[in-house]
Amino acid sequence: MPFKIEGISSDIKSMMFDMDGVIWKSNTPTGDLSYFFSTLQKNNIQYGFITNNATKPIDIVQKRLASFGVYCEKEFIINSAIATAALLKERFPNGGNLYIVGEEGLISTLAEAGYTHQNNPTEDTLAVVAGLDHGVNYQKLSTAASLIRKGAPFYGSNGDKTFPTPLGEVPGAGTILAAIAAASGVDPIIAGKPQPFLLDLMIERMQTNHENTLMIGDRLETDILGGNNAGCPTLLVLSGVSTRKNIEEMNILPSIIREDIFELLTEFNNE
Repeated sequence: MPFKIEGISSDIKSMMFDMDGVIWKSNTPTGDLSYFFSTLQKNNIQYGFITNNATKPIDIVQKRLASFGVYCEKEFIINSAIATAALLKERFPNGGNLYIVGEEGLISTLAEAGYTHQNNPTEDTLAVVAGLDHGVNYQKLSTAASLIRKGAPFYGSNGDKTFPTPLGEVPGAGTILAAIAAASGVDPIIAGKPQPFLLDLMIERMQTNHENTLMIGDRLETDILGGNNAGCPTLLVLSGVSTRKNIEEMNILPSIIREDIFELLTEFNNE
């Protein structure tokens, strides 16, 4: 059953959630997630999770959600690694070798799509792909930049410069992309939000439509801009990165603003 949210004209039948800063900060949930998502289920609201974080495989993310009492099929969890694989398929449909600056989630997802990471890249390296990498070092940055200067195309899983933790914001994938771009003189092709691909794919999987699907995120320049680009109503939550002041600074306008996702419970109680 669709339901009305104050400030949004269309009925809401489904919701898409960013995770970092919305569902959790680092290993800390933002509230009683089990109760929140059970309320969505009782009200027949479909939901899915779309994240720019490509560091963990989808099954790990699924287990993490379950540890907080949130149950979701893997097909309704989509990250920027999946988007990166789709972009690579458009240019290199037969797979091949890559140089990847990233973690297991990105490497394994690309491997499933037919792309192999080369620790010691050779002349048959198709492209450089970079994302968040907690083990990034000078050698990785140098190798990536050198390949790009020689002509290898440069893909980035996402452009998030930081991500929120309980101790504050820490460097994200965008910081690493910026370093490689500075060293190579080439800007990356970004796969994740604010490009609408992740949102379009989730809406297709949920078999709903854009105007009835609420995009919920904490970051204006990715989540909210991505939702706006896809033609979805958007909710900015203030539990993560962006603030009310940032809205004026960036001129990116969400449909509505709430302190966190749990304020939506009041909307259900008013139904």
